[in-house]
Amino acid sequence: RAAEESLDTLTEIIRGADMVFITAGMGGGTGSGASPIIAKMARETGALTVGVVTRPFDFEGARRRRVADESVANLKEYVDALISIPNQRLIHLVDPKTPFTEAFRIADDVLRQGIQGISDLIIKPGMINLDFADVKSIMRDAGSALMAIGRGTGESRTVDAARNAIESPLLEMSIEGATGVLYNVTGGTDLTLTEINEAAEVIRNAADEDSEIIFGTSIDETLGRDVTITLIATGFQGGKSARQRGGTDRRTQRAPMEGSAPPRTPVLPDDEWAEPAILRFLRER
Repeated sequence: RAAEESLDTLTEIIRGADMVFITAGMGGGTGSGASPIIAKMARETGALTVGVVTRPFDFEGARRRRVADESVANLKEYVDALISIPNQRLIHLVDPKTPFTEAFRIADDVLRQGIQGISDLIIKPGMINLDFADVKSIMRDAGSALMAIGRGTGESRTVDAARNAIESPLLEMSIEGATGVLYNVTGGTDLTLTEINEAAEVIRNAADEDSEIIFGTSIDETLGRDVTITLIATGFQGGKSARQRGGTDRRTQRAPMEGSAPPRTPVLPDDEWAEPAILRFLRER
């Protein structure tokens, strides 16, 4: 309700954007209720709209997980690509003594990494550049998507980085079967062509044999001898790959979704629909 009451302000914020990220923790009122409304608005402007969301920890209860599942399915109808990260899998990555509050902070930081990983592909210059057109060709109308960052060091650093990316425990699905893959290899000035080819082999063998693969490379001397690989994969069952859309004409723009049904909103108790602070701030501007 809060998002619906702030449509004019939200429209003004979104207007003119080429790409809009919708990020939320699903299961509560703010993420579950407002995100589909904002996503629908963004897509109607023609912006590439990407959802990056988290699902609740198991200890948050079955009801909240159920609401999150319904909300993720709802949001998927209104974004070009949706990356869903289950918080429960963070338990396998953090120290068992990690405080409760720190676990939620880490979950928030995973969202940040997801958005920054994609935006860095567009913004940061490279030896072989990836740009917005590349990202759009992979993520437009993609449906389910995954984004992962892998890091490697030592003699097999690029292979390890590629494997760490495609086998990340945070991924809700496997890269296997992806028909659209975009990745960037980042290393120091000693990064070799052979190493890049080795990483490409790992990724190509994991994806669909007919997949469209776009890659880039960049230099970051602050990494020292380490290598990082940022990977986006799309075109899974239920989404449309660039190949299935009939090519990769990067000039194609989305037509407004006229007459489309309004986003469904999950049924939540009244207290979970309390107006988010950000929307109160926007209304008072």
